[in-house]
Amino acid sequence: MKKTFFYDTAFTIFMLVAATAVSFCFFQLGNKNVANTTVVYTLALILTALRTSGYVYGIAAALFCVFAVNYFFTYPYFKFNFFLDGYPVTFIGMLIISVITSATTTALKRQRRAIADREKALVEADREKLRANLLRAVSHDLRTPLTSIISASSYLENSAELSDAERTELLSNIREDSQWLLNMVENLLTVTRINNDATDKVKKSPEVVEEVVSEAIQRLRKRLPDIRIRVNMPNDFLMLSMDPTLIEQVLINLLENAFVHSGSADPIDLVIRDKDECITFSVRDHGRGIKESQLPYIFEGQQGASENSDSRKGMGIGLSICKTIIQAHGGQITASNHQNGAEFTFTLPKEKENTANA
Repeated sequence: MKKTFFYDTAFTIFMLVAATAVSFCFFQLGNKNVANTTVVYTLALILTALRTSGYVYGIAAALFCVFAVNYFFTYPYFKFNFFLDGYPVTFIGMLIISVITSATTTALKRQRRAIADREKALVEADREKLRANLLRAVSHDLRTPLTSIISASSYLENSAELSDAERTELLSNIREDSQWLLNMVENLLTVTRINNDATDKVKKSPEVVEEVVSEAIQRLRKRLPDIRIRVNMPNDFLMLSMDPTLIEQVLINLLENAFVHSGSADPIDLVIRDKDECITFSVRDHGRGIKESQLPYIFEGQQGASENSDSRKGMGIGLSICKTIIQAHGGQITASNHQNGAEFTFTLPKEKENTANA
């Protein structure tokens, strides 16, 4: 409040001094037409009303303008003469302009403030909804693998009659569930990192798109050696501002979901397109697709696994993280079904300066 008072006062004084200086320049150049001086002061008055808060500064500026025109620029100069023809009209006109402009700008400022508060409330409500959905997803996606690990380890510990093949299978299940839990924890830490950022923005840097995609695929193949991915992207050199670690996480989540939940052994298509204002990434599988009833809620932390897929591994948390990351980058992510499976597409906007130079 104190800062606003000093700013408004300083701006008002600056505009009135500037208007007076410009008017004196006209006066010294021989242009002694009071109408021109009045126009200069009226402009200063409007700018003051636009840039300051409330009515006080505009009205004070109007009073100064009227008295300044009378004292400095009407004969006899440097003397007040309140009985000049038209003086009351000038005074009332400037006062009306000031009040109307101040009232209009104050109403607009209040409207903008209300819109900003409403948008902030909607963002906060969206965050709370995401947190609630994540908690529901966590209760399934983390509890079920833990139960499986405990059961398998107990069976290994208490059963002496298991064959080597059975032991190998149980150990493999434990390793797979442990890896899945680690992946989920990494995803949850990613969301925490973004939500704890004071500016709600990720730290972006110019990155080569091909290198980010290659790194994501290499990381995923360490976990899923049997996965097959076909990459289709432009031959042109693509540079995009992003957080490479987070975008790699999105690609890994989408590609892994396509591999685990599609129910198909066909290769997964990763299609990258260079558009005027953004770059799009599409992950397309050739499997069973997504239930139409799940599509509207699939990014809200709810389970996306179909009845025939591995019930231990829902898509809820991973897709919620994808949405959070892409929105933090200023992009969008969508899910749909095509003729032979499901397709997830997200966009990353280009920097304005890069778009202008393209």
